[in-house]
Amino acid sequence: MKLETKKNLEQKRRWRVRRKVRGTAERPRLAVCFSNKHIYAQCINDKLGVTLVALCTTSKELNGEKILPNVAGATKLGEKFGAKLKSAGVEAVVYDRGARRYHGCVKAFADAVRSTGINF
Repeated sequence: MKLETKKNLEQKRRWRVRRKVRGTAERPRLAVCFSNKHIYAQCINDKLGVTLVALCTTSKELNGEKILPNVAGATKLGEKFGAKLKSAGVEAVVYDRGARRYHGCVKAFADAVRSTGINF
């Protein structure tokens, strides 16, 4: 399969998810992105176009802690992100998994955030 075709199919999957998922002030959108080296997560109010909370494996808040983009790393970052959401006053979110399937790292991150008391 050509690289261009793969990218087009991935973009279609991303758009299909985003059609159904919208962030509001009461329930912001929790977007997560996994690259080959890092994990990026942010909580977004789509009505205002504002990022409420953001955290990634390159953040200085983690104090140089080495977090890999695997299931164990997704669990660690999910717990820290859930605690940061709680301190920001967010109680419920809608989960935007992007173009990825809901298993493995994506599921581990969601379960870790849920374990901190955030409702999906």
